[in-house]
Amino acid sequence: MSAPRKAGGAGDRPDLLTAVLFVGFGALGLWAGRDLTLGMASAMGPGYLPRIVCWLLIIVGVTVGGVGAFRDRQEIATPKLWPVAIILASVVGFAFIAEFFGFVAASVWLLVVGSLADRDSKLREVILLTAGLTAFGALVFIVGLGVQMPIWPF
Repeated sequence: MSAPRKAGGAGDRPDLLTAVLFVGFGALGLWAGRDLTLGMASAMGPGYLPRIVCWLLIIVGVTVGGVGAFRDRQEIATPKLWPVAIILASVVGFAFIAEFFGFVAASVWLLVVGSLADRDSKLREVILLTAGLTAFGALVFIVGLGVQMPIWPF
């Protein structure tokens, strides 16, 4: 991303935007889960944990926004579209490849193509991270949690 532009005044715009997003998602979650039973800490209902998480999200948003309101003014940098497109392609590709070629191929696609979004990434680091994260993901999600996805295409 390009360097954010500083101007006079108060209000750290990235922090304020983050606060709006956190409070908005928290409020949306409270609204979406309004019909779920709350229950008690000893006998949690289906709405207990989501409601707590949404309130925590709102509290964090208010805190970040409160701190950001008193900082020096800082504008939000214009996002570069190339890294966003690369990340989107890697995630969408993961979904398609996982169905037909298995978790390992999809994970390799996700990590190798996703690394192209960072111009400073090094091939050796990408290979090591891909190997480690693919093995870790296969063990945790496929073997440990039993996610219904083939590991290999055969």
